[in-house]
Amino acid sequence: MPVALDKKVPDFTAAATSGDITLSSFKGKTVVLYFYPKDSTPGCTTEGQDFTALHTKFKQAGAIVLGASRDSLKSHANFKDKMGFPFDLLSDPDEALCALFGVMKMKNMYGKQVRGIERSTFIIDGDGVLRREWRGVKVPGHAEDVLAAVKAL
Repeated sequence: MPVALDKKVPDFTAAATSGDITLSSFKGKTVVLYFYPKDSTPGCTTEGQDFTALHTKFKQAGAIVLGASRDSLKSHANFKDKMGFPFDLLSDPDEALCALFGVMKMKNMYGKQVRGIERSTFIIDGDGVLRREWRGVKVPGHAEDVLAAVKAL
């Protein structure tokens, strides 16, 4: 059963570019967790760049930004280094985190049905409660919308 708005998010640990990350270790901080389909693809690169451009403002608002996809840690490390992302990328090859947040969907890719991550973003408050979610995200302007929501918490 995926997480629900205004409910506590079950604690999780995920492999990240800086080592394992556990949600409960961010108690007192707002966590912005965004799921994206694939490292080094145009939309995912732009989304990461948008969160990077606003990273200082997220930090000033007391928020941690984390990106997540099914790519390997090696792929994430290359993507993060190449793009200069100042935040961690979480690797979820077994889709445990994807299942927790209910982001796996059937999508049309060049006329074929493929199972993949629906671009989605979640805001988890300092008490571990899910406060906002965006599903089926369109990249332009999205990072700004998320920042505005973080500031409004």
